[in-house]
Amino acid sequence: TKPLNVIQFLKKSAHLLIHALCLGVYQMSISEAAVPGEEAGRVKAKDPDIGENGLVTYNIIDGDGIGKFEITTDYETQEGVVKLKEHVDFEKKRAYSLKVEATNVHIDPKFISNGPFKDTVTVKINVEDADEPPIFVPATYVLEVEENAGPGALVGRVHAQDLDSKNSPIRYAIDRHTDLDRYFTIKPEDGSIITTKSLDREELAWHNISVVASEIHNRHQEAKVPVAIRVLDVNDNAPKFAASYEATVCEKQQANKKCLLLQLLLTIAAEDKDDAANGPRFIFGLPPEMMQKPNFTLRDNRDNTAGIYAKRTSFNRQAQDLYFLPIIISDGGKPPQSSTNVLTIRVCGCNGNGDVLSCNPEAYTLNAGLSTGALIAILACIVILLVIVVLFVTLKRQKKEPLIVFEEEDVRENIITYDDEGGGEEDTEAFDIATLQNPDGINGFIPRKDIKPEYQYMPRPGLRPAPNSVDVDDFINTRIQEADNDPTAPPYDSIQIYGYEGRGSVAGSLSSLESATTDSDLDYDYLQNWGPRFKKLADLYGSKDIFEDDS
Repeated sequence: TKPLNVIQFLKKSAHLLIHALCLGVYQMSISEAAVPGEEAGRVKAKDPDIGENGLVTYNIIDGDGIGKFEITTDYETQEGVVKLKEHVDFEKKRAYSLKVEATNVHIDPKFISNGPFKDTVTVKINVEDADEPPIFVPATYVLEVEENAGPGALVGRVHAQDLDSKNSPIRYAIDRHTDLDRYFTIKPEDGSIITTKSLDREELAWHNISVVASEIHNRHQEAKVPVAIRVLDVNDNAPKFAASYEATVCEKQQANKKCLLLQLLLTIAAEDKDDAANGPRFIFGLPPEMMQKPNFTLRDNRDNTAGIYAKRTSFNRQAQDLYFLPIIISDGGKPPQSSTNVLTIRVCGCNGNGDVLSCNPEAYTLNAGLSTGALIAILACIVILLVIVVLFVTLKRQKKEPLIVFEEEDVRENIITYDDEGGGEEDTEAFDIATLQNPDGINGFIPRKDIKPEYQYMPRPGLRPAPNSVDVDDFINTRIQEADNDPTAPPYDSIQIYGYEGRGSVAGSLSSLESATTDSDLDYDYLQNWGPRFKKLADLYGSKDIFEDDS
């Protein structure tokens, strides 16, 4: 290759200097609503070299926006891309200045003296105003209200403002998903929170709601703030027993405790639903009328407990087995609250060690060695035995029923004997033959309606029976003669069929079952002349003659 002239090489190297940025100032802008990573603009340095000698890199070396913006190099276009690094706020700062430096990536050490191979430019970035949602000041709220304040009580006030230049008015509302029971409401114009019903600290001590602030002219621009409302305690609950108490006292005091003036029966405690400031310390006492009673007394332990003591050494269960001791419990709240609680004390029978055996008054009259449970079990067994004996005797006395029913006890026979009709063959008085007569044919003959008679047949009057005749034989014979002499009657008349059909009758059998075996005088040869359609029929009926001729 031809060596490069030194003068030409120096001229070429002089073009490595970057001239495009020398006097210009880049102007850029970005919205305050932009997110980090969004591009604000681009800068570009001109280098006539090509290849790796023309590669340029960019850096931010100074300016008040060095923490808000960053620059990267696009090696395809040889441009510097200015991007947003952190959020910017138009209301806080409206413009930023950057000093950007462009440098060759590859520099030949032989030509360092011709440098520097870099240049700088100033970039001005203006922040544009954007419509932003309102901002609550402060960011969270903790409000207080006394319980039982009633509807309409002021809880507190929240405030939001629009920091945009137009400063749009704000409207407030409560997110109802956070206040399902609707304990509160808010004035939309100033953010004052008001109660809608009485609050009970013992039911719910804290209420957490959310308040939404939106611009009147643009409802989509809204902000939300959490509001915690504490219900302050009011001493409105009186103290009461911490549990359901019941004391027992032995009917007779043990020998080792007879020297004691007071016998401890039970230690009681109290509770209060109010806050600790309005609750303990509790004060225990007895009503004035109970102070003079000789049975029981109370001693306040001054630690929110009290002891119940028996003044007497013996009691009588038969005279009184239950005692009801009223106890007054008061708290230290303002104003103080008090309540009267009744303690039940049972008189029981005890053994020598003071263990309770029975507290039932009837146990005193039972024999030694038998408890109430054993006595009940014995009585139950006796009752069961008596029931078994009674059932056994009752079953023994019952008459055994026979397995076979006699004829005189047959229910079906009894039903028939109650009928007055059909007493037997000799009974001709109970059966009325008139029921078989046709009432319309007593005074004359009525022809059948299913055929048309050729001529009217008049029966002989001498053969008709009397209307009220009871002679069955005459009646049947009369009907047979009428049927025989009536040419209009068809052959299916029931009397005629059963009178003249069958074996021994001059008419013979009317059945067609034996007709094939009888001789016939008919000649069926004429069927041969009827054509091919009747040839099969002619062969069937003419086969007999052919067979006789062959034989």
